[in-house]
Amino acid sequence: MTDVTQILSRIENGDSSAAEQLLPLVYEELRKLAAARLAREQPGQTLQATALVHEAYLRLVQGDEARSWDGRGHFFAAAAEAMRRILIDRARRQHRAKHGGKLRKVDFNHLFPATNAAPEALLAMDEAMAKFERDAPEKARLVKLRYFTGCTLDEAATLLGISPATAKRYWAYARAWLYSELTGEK
Repeated sequence: MTDVTQILSRIENGDSSAAEQLLPLVYEELRKLAAARLAREQPGQTLQATALVHEAYLRLVQGDEARSWDGRGHFFAAAAEAMRRILIDRARRQHRAKHGGKLRKVDFNHLFPATNAAPEALLAMDEAMAKFERDAPEKARLVKLRYFTGCTLDEAATLLGISPATAKRYWAYARAWLYSELTGEK
């Protein structure tokens, strides 16, 4: 039996220290497996191979279920399956309405003109900001600080005398409101 197979047998028999000995032996192969899995995912995937390896490894060696592997090959097959399930769980979570569902993500900075933008775009933004300022003056001040002066969310919160959490909520609301106003999508 190889070292990996012996350690797997020890894990199966309840040896808690064996899991610590296993990771260095299988880490590089798991990382390659994770990188291959992630390469097949859609662009924009934020999960890194290292994080995927660690989460899959913890699922394999910890937990209440008794794990039984018939050697190295079976262990890696189980690791591949664990990685697949992690990626599926992430995809399901991201497609829930709570996380934006199937809404199209738009980069806020591309919606609004910078100082070198076309005059029409600047006028549209000015008109939208005037409306927004009438409806939500404090949120409009946050937009001005963030977009026009380049303040971070924390800096803008400090300048406005509000908490960072409130600033984050205001920013999310402002982005949605201005997006709707500028694109005509309601």
